[in-house]
Amino acid sequence: MQVRMAINGYSTTATLEDNASARDFLSMLPMTLKLDDYNATEKIAYLPRKLTTTGAPAGIDPEVGDITYYAPWGNLAIFYRDFGYSTGLIRLGRFDGGVDLLKARGGLEITIEAVAP
Repeated sequence: MQVRMAINGYSTTATLEDNASARDFLSMLPMTLKLDDYNATEKIAYLPRKLTTTGAPAGIDPEVGDITYYAPWGNLAIFYRDFGYSTGLIRLGRFDGGVDLLKARGGLEITIEAVAP
């Protein structure tokens, strides 16, 4: 499952995981969200509704480029810096390229859409 993301006029792709949370996320696309910086480590945005967490692990140790869902808050979290293990974090997918676009200070607008197979 691949998605295209447009961020401030630039386009990149990501590959989603094959899990229930990622499939639920994919069902919500296309969508446009405002990403806010959080802790100089990740960009976050609140989704229109919570995703399913069926079969999800208790948590993960995210890597740079991971697209995740933080179940306790119901938000998307995209990591542009390394971070440690977090309970309630579910990996939805991963950027296919670099994440330099996310390092810009402040908020960003992102449009996410499914890529046809």
